Amino acid sequence: MNEPRTHLIPGGQINGHFNVLRGVLKGDIGYAVVKVVGDFVENYRNGLPSELAILNLLDPATGVPKAILDASAITDMRTGVVTAIGAKYLPRSDSKVLAHIGARGTAYWNVRLLDHLFDFEEIRVHSRREDSRQAFAERLSRDLGKTVTVTHDWESAVREADIVVEASRLNQPEPLLHTEWIKQGAFVVPYGTMSAVQLSLTDIMSKVVVDDWGQCKSGIFGSLRAHIEAGKLSETTLHAELGQIVAGLKDGRHSPEETILFWHRGLSLSDIALGHALLEKAHRLGIGQRLRFA
Repeated sequence: MNEPRTHLIPGGQINGHFNVLRGVLKGDIGYAVVKVVGDFVENYRNGLPSELAILNLLDPATGVPKAILDASAITDMRTGVVTAIGAKYLPRSDSKVLAHIGARGTAYWNVRLLDHLFDFEEIRVHSRREDSRQAFAERLSRDLGKTVTVTHDWESAVREADIVVEASRLNQPEPLLHTEWIKQGAFVVPYGTMSAVQLSLTDIMSKVVVDDWGQCKSGIFGSLRAHIEAGKLSETTLHAELGQIVAGLKDGRHSPEETILFWHRGLSLSDIALGHALLEKAHRLGIGQRLRFA
């Protein structure tokens, strides 16, 4: 069971909020989870990541806490994994040019996993701050063993790209990704907290896919929030949830000409699975700290 995320907003002069994700996974794993992710755009000024998270694993039958994990890396990894799962089914198989907007923690795993699938001939990256995009490109170039191009504007990154990932960090919604830059047949993944896309973006899409419609249709944040409010995206116009495509219940891409959008908001169930895997590894390695509880 995956419940839609909720938000805790400190307000005032603080530029940020907390995402609270909740879910229960029964069976062999058997955990309830509450994950709290701080999302603070200006954290870089204090030498901190924009997103810091903690994952609480609980016994779903008794409520007994089982583990508390640093979930910042978990969030980065599983976000990249969801992007990559979408990319197994929805882009053109011959995609060779990637445009990635944003250089935050989740960005690294987006690019690394996408390149693993497609071995891109060209990777372009852009972000708001020059120092962050340069450092991001240098890290990717070193780890991937190929040239990563830094662009100084959105348009030169996005035009003629086969796959476009928009993971920007904006203070407020601003339509910086123009619909006219998206070429026919592209695969577009916008998931910034504050929308950076134009309202017309969904008009050119052959298909719109999400990870979980329950989460996408609720809340106040998200790239396509305005599209839902304007009636451009609804259960009627939505093509599928990603799980339906993976399970073969709905089709993915039919032709190279289809332009497809994938919007993911994140699933607490994937946090449970990854948290469980890390906890099992910690047990095998004999690391971690036992805390006394009641």
